[in-house]
Amino acid sequence: MSLEKTLSKDHYFSHDIFAEERERIFFDQWFCIGRSSDVADTGDYVAIDLCGESIVVVRDEIGHLNGFYNVCRHRGSQLIPMVSEGKGTPAYLTGCLEGLFRCPYHSWTYGLDGGFKRAPHVDDIEPGDADFSLHGVGVDTWGGFVFVRLSAGDTEPALLEQLGEIPERLARYPLDELEVGARKSYSVLANWKVVLENYNECYHCAGVHPELCRVVPAFRDGGGAKLDWDAGIPHREGAYTFTRDGTTKRAPFPGLNEAEKTRHNGELAYPNLMVSLSCDHVAAFVLWPVSPSETRINCDFLFHPDETAGADFDPADAVEFWDLVNRQDWVICENVQRGMASRVFRQGYYAPMEDLSLDIRNFVRKSLDKE
Repeated sequence: MSLEKTLSKDHYFSHDIFAEERERIFFDQWFCIGRSSDVADTGDYVAIDLCGESIVVVRDEIGHLNGFYNVCRHRGSQLIPMVSEGKGTPAYLTGCLEGLFRCPYHSWTYGLDGGFKRAPHVDDIEPGDADFSLHGVGVDTWGGFVFVRLSAGDTEPALLEQLGEIPERLARYPLDELEVGARKSYSVLANWKVVLENYNECYHCAGVHPELCRVVPAFRDGGGAKLDWDAGIPHREGAYTFTRDGTTKRAPFPGLNEAEKTRHNGELAYPNLMVSLSCDHVAAFVLWPVSPSETRINCDFLFHPDETAGADFDPADAVEFWDLVNRQDWVICENVQRGMASRVFRQGYYAPMEDLSLDIRNFVRKSLDKE
């Protein structure tokens, strides 16, 4: 049998290739940063570290989301200091501004639309002078998720074009309305593509996820070869969601069809958003590539507001189960990264049931113009 080959080893370790991905994928494409609920009100902002570039997204007075490089036009100081008491730079900070940006260095100020306001003791710059406005980045939303695009001067592709058929396939899920009921963050010592490849196949599920396979036996049937993601993945008899026993007290999302009430669905929105959908909750994974061998992952657990408003709301049944499954995945991804570091490894292979994983290979080659 002839098996398709994976990307070469260099794609998982080379700093030069990671630098190419940084420019051609993470900066030049729409990159998910999290939920719009984190910037719900005027002045609310998120400051992010996207592969070494600091970006701020803020809600302005008329309700628009605006994005800027976190750089003062005067001397380059960060407007929102990205510092941490612990080790390393935080990837995601939230806060609220009182109507404007004020540089902590010399107090140059800017509006929430990025326009120059004033500078102490500098009288020859007019408010609104475009030459002194903050450097902008593209911002757009879908399904309650916020995306940024650092190549703000380019109009194509639009976010919906990049998402392709995903919005249509998930049209009945009330993603815009869902609220974050819990959030977990992980640091995985593996290349971001290893994480995506793992998400996109279930050949590993029988050996890595015994608890998950008791809820979804189809994940171990033929190494996952018979899965039909377009139709949704069936649970075992009597189960319908991702918890230890496959059930929950939460009601299904309103508007789902019968298959969506009993089957599990998943989508990978390149380059960094993985969405796993049950009838009562959604696990949304936002990947933050740090280096060729490290990826941060923020996982938001999303629930309907009718559920989160209840006095007895408790997301633990879903969160604890997902945390178990996630940690199993991260351990095996790190094992893959360590193994690929061997001097004998040059390139891997895709088994027949891993055809979706080929998408990552093809996506990267196309993005880097290496088809």
